[in-house]
Amino acid sequence: MHPQKEALVRLLADDDEQTVRLVKEQLAADGPSIIEDLRDLAGCDDPLAALHARDVLHEVVQNEALERFEVMCPVFGDGSDLEEACWLLAAALLRGFETAPYRQRLSAWGAELSRRLRRTSGDRQRVEIMTDFLSGELVFTGNTDDYYNERNSLLPCVLDSRKGIPISLTLVYILVGQRAGITVEGVNLPGHFLARHGHILFDPFHQGRTLTRRDCEEILRRQNQQLEEWHLAPATPRQMLTRILANLLYAYHRAGNNTLYARVKHWSQLLCRT
Repeated sequence: MHPQKEALVRLLADDDEQTVRLVKEQLAADGPSIIEDLRDLAGCDDPLAALHARDVLHEVVQNEALERFEVMCPVFGDGSDLEEACWLLAAALLRGFETAPYRQRLSAWGAELSRRLRRTSGDRQRVEIMTDFLSGELVFTGNTDDYYNERNSLLPCVLDSRKGIPISLTLVYILVGQRAGITVEGVNLPGHFLARHGHILFDPFHQGRTLTRRDCEEILRRQNQQLEEWHLAPATPRQMLTRILANLLYAYHRAGNNTLYARVKHWSQLLCRT
């Protein structure tokens, strides 16, 4: 608890706007070192002081995430933690984001999927159970109505809306699968990101339908490309993060959001240096 908590509560609840602004600026300048104190202030009994404390807390958490993500990009490699990168990316772009509730949600889904998979054998059956659960019951599906919305590329937004684009929906399958004790891989097919468990290719964007090699050939044929073996290789964390940032870059360009476009472009350039 901050040693001057009572005094800070009074100052944050002061009628003078300049006083409140100066106190908030000083708290924000103290940065991550006082995050727990800010959480304590945000839970105080005075609603106005709590509101201002939460505002500062959100600013500090977001600024810390911005700094950490920028530091992470140049050193992010094929063996890096993609999940952690996606949480940091969300915290950097979404003000007020808290990771813990989303981790808990994924863990609960993973535990339920693990229970359902206990008596299964074979890749195809596991994929069917997984897609029945995630696409059928939880209704994760492709956002065909608003495909280029930036929220389709941000993991917590996808978990909230249950809608996304191929790579973000595949990421959900990967993370739930990890928690259930099974391996789901991303497949960086040009034009349409896919998932794979064992030898079964499937499409989280289209309710988990399975695909054959001929289906993949058709996807590439529509782009005047020919299927090569490397097209079906497992996507690395670095490849996936690169594609996530590319999707965000396009979304911000379409929306005319020059500030976020420039920020994501900078991150993409840092990532490409690895």
